[in-house]
Amino acid sequence: MSGRLVVCPTPIGNLQDVTLRVLSALRDADVVACEDTRRTRVLLERYGVRARLVSYHEHNERERAAELVGQMRDGRVVALVSDAGTPLVSDPGFVLVRACVAAGLEVEVLPGPSAAIAALVASALPADRWRFAGFLPRRRGELEDVLRSPETLVAFESPRRVAATLEVLAALDPERPVAVCRELTKRHEEVVRGRADELAARYRQDPPRGEVVLVVGGASGAGPPDSGPAIDAVRRLVAAGARPRAAAAVVSELTGVAANTLYRALTTSPQASG
Repeated sequence: MSGRLVVCPTPIGNLQDVTLRVLSALRDADVVACEDTRRTRVLLERYGVRARLVSYHEHNERERAAELVGQMRDGRVVALVSDAGTPLVSDPGFVLVRACVAAGLEVEVLPGPSAAIAALVASALPADRWRFAGFLPRRRGELEDVLRSPETLVAFESPRRVAATLEVLAALDPERPVAVCRELTKRHEEVVRGRADELAARYRQDPPRGEVVLVVGGASGAGPPDSGPAIDAVRRLVAAGARPRAAAAVVSELTGVAANTLYRALTTSPQASG
């Protein structure tokens, strides 16, 4: 059999959620590339799978990808897993998949668990059009831009920042429907649904614990703030001697227009060279 990459989703909490196809692929692979060998070994030992494990994480992606591509060119089969869920979805793996495609190697993707999909379905919010934002940005202007999505929004958030994020959302639209999905598939799984202002108050008093996925209903009739005055303010600050990125960051905090939007407008404007 020719060398190839098999992308294998793993349970996001409950080890019984691994599929038979994934277990078969892990047994048959010549090497299993995993985010944390200790986490993956727990899953493999549960099902009696013996496999050669190598680490593949955000700090060694490029060098390890080159090494694994070399092995696949020699005819070996590599299985890729992350600590939980589907690789590449806010987890390492993109560099390896791109390298395999560039090398003309087969990439087989197996279906399996995903915290984003589980949360979207559990939220009881519209799932016909939705957007996955990964981990939410911390800068307020950029966060507001994401929260203005007209589609249902699915995002990961630190439990320590849930209350603050919901307060930003409540300032934009206190009645936006939200679901806070916590510890999905685990013993203490919880899905709390409500309005943005209600949940902001709840979690301000009692911050959630564990892994959290936020699902936010789409903004109705909401559009991005008018960027014209904000861009003009950045230009004036730069003309007065401020650095462009610093000026964009300050104006973003004051107006809600994303700093990247302001900086791009500044640097691509004909006036930017003056």
